[in-house]
Amino acid sequence: MSENELIALTAVDAVEKLRNGELSPLDLIDAAEERTDAVDGPINSMPIRFHAAARESAKSINTRRKNALHPGAWLAGLPVGVKDLSDVAGQRTTMGGSPIFKDFVAEKSSNDVVNLQRNGGIPVGKLASPEFGFNATTYSQLFGYTRNPWNTTLSTAGSSGGSAAAVASGQVWAATGSDLGASIRTPASFCGIVGLRPSPGLVPRGPTPFSFSVLPVHGPMARNVQDTALMMDAMVGLRESDPISFPPPDISYLQAAQSPEKPLRVAFSTDLGITSCDREIAALVHQSAQKLESIGCIVEEIHPDFGDAVEIFHAIRGTGHIAGMGALLEQHADLLTDEIKWSVETARGLSADDIAKAERGRSALQQRVSTFFETYDLLICPANVVPPFPAEWTTVKEHEGYEFERYIDWIAITFAITLTACPSLSVPCGFLKSGMPLGVQLVSRPRSEYNLFTYGRFFEDVMNLGVITPVTPKKY
Repeated sequence: MSENELIALTAVDAVEKLRNGELSPLDLIDAAEERTDAVDGPINSMPIRFHAAARESAKSINTRRKNALHPGAWLAGLPVGVKDLSDVAGQRTTMGGSPIFKDFVAEKSSNDVVNLQRNGGIPVGKLASPEFGFNATTYSQLFGYTRNPWNTTLSTAGSSGGSAAAVASGQVWAATGSDLGASIRTPASFCGIVGLRPSPGLVPRGPTPFSFSVLPVHGPMARNVQDTALMMDAMVGLRESDPISFPPPDISYLQAAQSPEKPLRVAFSTDLGITSCDREIAALVHQSAQKLESIGCIVEEIHPDFGDAVEIFHAIRGTGHIAGMGALLEQHADLLTDEIKWSVETARGLSADDIAKAERGRSALQQRVSTFFETYDLLICPANVVPPFPAEWTTVKEHEGYEFERYIDWIAITFAITLTACPSLSVPCGFLKSGMPLGVQLVSRPRSEYNLFTYGRFFEDVMNLGVITPVTPKKY
């Protein structure tokens, strides 16, 4: 098969060919490297590459082996990308292009990467992130801006912008992402791929100095729902150094994605009552809801009460910033971005009562959402409320006359969902008039990833967009 034919394979098809001996891991590593050399220059998504090391790893892969505990998780030597907030043993981790870590080489792989490697995934490179994942756009002091392959003048969003761009442009078949406020879901939407923010604990994190937080999670990103489910199968599982992780379930997420199921009752909202939404994006969300209604779903425009979610999120996120970044700010203030310094210093202005109020508010919000999902199978809302913007923007201050108060408030539509601990799957639903893709969040009750993948595959089939990636980077 030619390089173009190989990179056009779905991850599921590539793994099947690896398992039955039609392809070797080296075939795919070669194709991945050639594709990266050909297309990454204009988008800057994979600043750290180690294809040669991947070839050495491939020598120990038994492509026909099965994982006895979780057979569907065996990737059989599939090349994957790793977001540059996770370690790959023997390779650089710059924590998203921070000068503080510019020369750091990891001795051990991070927990999510260990699971991938044990399940037959072969990392071939580190994917761009803003420094420490602190922004919802992807740029750093070391590596500069990451650009959208659909239009290289535009942003990938963030913080998993490198992962989204690399997957969308065909440099890897799947990649890891991490998500606190929007970081898997919005880049997936901007780049026309699929990404899952799973329930906390399903995919192990760290080791990390703030290991008990349930806001940040790691999750899979790929070109369609089935490929994302396959990647999820390979990432889940207990790692003792992550205290909230647990053993993999006795189910296959890929099997779920191969068994589409129609949700009975669907709720949708364009703004969750807490933000503005671009008029064209709102219209596409309405069209998506109408398509579901036309094939028999009961669809209502309704959402839980998220009225205090913005203030809750900023208070709780701030606590994590002090724990995770406070020491670095004291030691390396001159090497940190203004956004990081602002976040930590603002958080230090919160009182204990402010934080306690936010925690009570989060618990009340979670209870409201839990009650909501007693009636509805699925909540649909945008994965972004503004269209892709210039790559050099580090935030969105205003759109269609609506001013966003803080530098990340333009992602309130996603960070509000983060607070609920519900899984959220970002799936393409259509295209804007500009030609840029748009995704929606499909949200279901906590710990319902299996059902979410069945609904996600059903939604993907109903939208009927066909194969939209990989794309060759272009500029308009």
